[in-house]
Amino acid sequence: MLVSNLNHIIYANLRIICVICVLNALPLHAQQALSLEQCREMALKNNAQIQNANLSERIAEQQKKEAFTKYFPSISATGVGFMAEKPMMSMEMDMSSAMQPFLPTFEWMMMQGAPLDPAVLESLSQPQKIEMMKNGIIGGVMAMQPIFTGGQIVNGNRLAKAGIEVSHLQKQLSENEVLLTTERFFWQIVSLKEKMKTIDNSTVMLNRILMDVKTAVEAGLTTRNDLLRVELEQNRLQSGKLKVENGLQILKMSLGQYIGLPADSFEIETPPSVIAGLTRNPQNKEGIAAFAAMTNSIEHRPEYQLLEKSVEVARLQHKMEIGKLLPTVAIGAGYNWIKMDLKKQTEQYKNIGLAFATVSIPITDWWGGSHALKQKKLEVLKAENTKREKSDLLRLQIQQVGNELNEAYQQILLAEKSMSSAEENLKISRDNYNAGVTTLSDLLEAQNLVQQSRDQYTEAAAGYNVKLAEYKIVTGR
Repeated sequence: MLVSNLNHIIYANLRIICVICVLNALPLHAQQALSLEQCREMALKNNAQIQNANLSERIAEQQKKEAFTKYFPSISATGVGFMAEKPMMSMEMDMSSAMQPFLPTFEWMMMQGAPLDPAVLESLSQPQKIEMMKNGIIGGVMAMQPIFTGGQIVNGNRLAKAGIEVSHLQKQLSENEVLLTTERFFWQIVSLKEKMKTIDNSTVMLNRILMDVKTAVEAGLTTRNDLLRVELEQNRLQSGKLKVENGLQILKMSLGQYIGLPADSFEIETPPSVIAGLTRNPQNKEGIAAFAAMTNSIEHRPEYQLLEKSVEVARLQHKMEIGKLLPTVAIGAGYNWIKMDLKKQTEQYKNIGLAFATVSIPITDWWGGSHALKQKKLEVLKAENTKREKSDLLRLQIQQVGNELNEAYQQILLAEKSMSSAEENLKISRDNYNAGVTTLSDLLEAQNLVQQSRDQYTEAAAGYNVKLAEYKIVTGR
């Protein structure tokens, strides 16, 4: 009975230990596998550089809307209240001569008992001082409609429209840069993952060789030096594996920063083209032929279109400078309300409406404006020269990247041949070593050549894909 209970307890503990081991083996975060296209989409959505480009585009749109409002009348309201130290208007009036005919009448009324103050009557016969406009309130509304401004409003709106187009082209440049960097990180990760597979395969092969060497040492067929050589080769592989793991960690963090994901929340799907061989994919051969036949056309590149916009903007700024030297004509209407001498006997208010037209001629500005006009004309010539120079450089860049793309493809062909030869050499060396014809050093050297040739192929394949993405960008595709 005791033995049965002990068996139950041991069985229950074993189940608990198994469950704990399984839970520890599970990843802390569910990692999603991302393809290249998914990385590109997330980069365009989450990258800070793209978000800033979108904001710049929205800023340009608001500037265009602001420029459009210049076509409409400008309306302003004004209110002024003032209180002066002393009246702004004062005058004296001599009332004695004017009141002289009425004095007998006032005296008769006083005799009849009328309540008239003799002091008041006496003051009326003296000079009187009148003061006005010591305080008051003025309010008004005015509307002014420009009729002719020398083309400044029209050209200002054209400049604002060009600003939207420039921001859109700059956004395309930002997208191209982000996409190219994303692809570079992606293919570098793929390259390191393939190197990790090569290291794992080499480790498995070295473990087999180690077992054979141990057996040979125990049988007295070889010395411990061969065993040490294999162990040193294993240490070399472990050191290389550690470097690859560290490189993968840094690259995943860099890619995660571009696509807006933590490095531990995603993995990269290795495209089949790297595993199956790029040269065996007919689409790649057709792509190389198509690229070779393409002309160095730059019209579809945002860089070239920005150069054209720079010339257009320079010409519009020249026209704006001309408009500053021309007369401006405007019409307007206003309504004013005036109230003076508040809470006094002289208090009065008026409502005044008016219509007017203005003509402004910048006479003295023609002197300095003529130099500013020449400056803008020179800036137009400078923009045209820059366009010609940069256009030639863009064509040169297309040719250079095209040559590098073709070179990258040829490197893949050479890497495939080297890998095939190295694998055949390893097979022969293994057979010869098993037959006792060759040494362990030759076998380990053959194994190193296989690893190096596979790494070279992986690097060539990743480099080709990055160069292919760059070529599509520089050709405006």
